[in-house]
Amino acid sequence: MPIPCLADRIPDVTGLDALAAGCRAAKEQGAVFIAVEQVGGPGPRWTAKADALTAPQHTIDPAVYNAVREAVIRLIHSHEIRPDSSAGPVYFGLHDVDNEPRARELAAALHAALYGDLDPLTRAVPHAS
Repeated sequence: MPIPCLADRIPDVTGLDALAAGCRAAKEQGAVFIAVEQVGGPGPRWTAKADALTAPQHTIDPAVYNAVREAVIRLIHSHEIRPDSSAGPVYFGLHDVDNEPRARELAAALHAALYGDLDPLTRAVPHAS
């Protein structure tokens, strides 16, 4: 998996076996785990998730963490993700995304941000005007 991972390369970890394999692969690479997962509910919904515990040598700059946290808050306020979504500091879970392409976009933007590139996150979750 490239770092940061582009949207079309984000793994789908729907199901326990896929989730375990994805976490294991990220840990073996020493990379921040990133994935999307289809969840139940009324119609298919998606979660974009990242976990820095798989990359013990990786540090998240406080400015990056604050930018990610603010983006998550904007997504919650716009009702694009559920209020119980997680904004870190180590695990990030964006719950109840409408569709897979948007979940992949958010996951890729989150992954890029966690590796220091905030531009994809700014494009995916712009500030309100």
